[in-house]
Amino acid sequence: MSLRRLRDLPDFEVADGHPDVRGWAVRGASGTVLGTVSELLVDADAEQVRYLDAQFTGAPGPKRVLLPLRLATLDAEARSLFMPSLTEAAVAAYPAYAEELLTPAYAAAMRQALDGTLGEAL
Repeated sequence: MSLRRLRDLPDFEVADGHPDVRGWAVRGASGTVLGTVSELLVDADAEQVRYLDAQFTGAPGPKRVLLPLRLATLDAEARSLFMPSLTEAAVAAYPAYAEELLTPAYAAAMRQALDGTLGEAL
């Protein structure tokens, strides 16, 4: 899988009929807004969005993270994404993201924070 930020792919755009979720709220298991989507990570080979680059805003402080799109339910009317596996404990345990795309160590920490809901394949 060849992950790239959508902004770095000038020939790519969100497919017709699919919303561009950048700027949308991210809601966790309780329905509370935990952050906002700032960028999309695309599998350039498959031409599909795989991850959301999101900025968490709550305690213990701001944190940038990657979230697997396949675990999110989109609500276009509310302009938000619901992630039922994302609890406040998961947010606290979630690894901070620093533009290195997706390393094996980050993937393992993401899987652990989401309590195994990712399965083995990322």
